[in-house]
Amino acid sequence: MTVLSTTAVPDHVRGALTRWMIEPAPGLYVGTLSARVRNELWRVVSASIGNGAAVLIHPEANEQGYVLRTAGERRRIPVDFDGLTLVAFRPEEYVEAADPPF
Repeated sequence: MTVLSTTAVPDHVRGALTRWMIEPAPGLYVGTLSARVRNELWRVVSASIGNGAAVLIHPEANEQGYVLRTAGERRRIPVDFDGLTLVAFRPEEYVEAADPPF
């Protein structure tokens, strides 16, 4: 099973994702994909992320049983710690400085 969470992605990306996965909640996509389709969808999402963000979780033969990939600038960042993926937090000041003013 593959899980993909998105924030503020273009409509054409959302359309591409719903061709292959279901969207049980806004911006949350779930499906069973081949590695080829999963990698192609991730390439499209990460290339067109803009000011948005995305997180992809899919099965992998490792200690945790999954891999976590991210695209876009957000406060939470995955960190490899001796083969385990942990999530670290950037200081809020960093995230506020990285966000564009509105």
